[in-house]
Amino acid sequence: MDEPIRIDKYLWAVRLYKTRSLATDACRCGHVRLGGQPVKPSHEIKAGETYEISIEQLHRVIQVRQPLANRVGAKLVENYMTDLTPQEEYERIQLIRQYAFEKRDRGAGRPTKRERRDIEEFKYK
Repeated sequence: MDEPIRIDKYLWAVRLYKTRSLATDACRCGHVRLGGQPVKPSHEIKAGETYEISIEQLHRVIQVRQPLANRVGAKLVENYMTDLTPQEEYERIQLIRQYAFEKRDRGAGRPTKRERRDIEEFKYK
């Protein structure tokens, strides 16, 4: 019989978090949810469960295909996890990156008045 796999170990194994301790901290802070309820790092995963995961500003939705204990290569992740995140979420993150003042192109100078207003409207909406 297979041994149960903890959610923190699974999130690390499918490369959603760089380290297992980051995955554990995310669970403790309530960034990992099952059915709208936060899960503890020791929660045992089952195939078919759908989790909502907040990683910085990105809100991902994943479905467990198969439990996994050891970290796998990036190309093999799709065998163990299905990404159900809506495309609009990725577009929203792309938009955030586009207007992030910290990421201006070299030589672009300061934002114009119009760009600044767009940035402020987007950030503080």
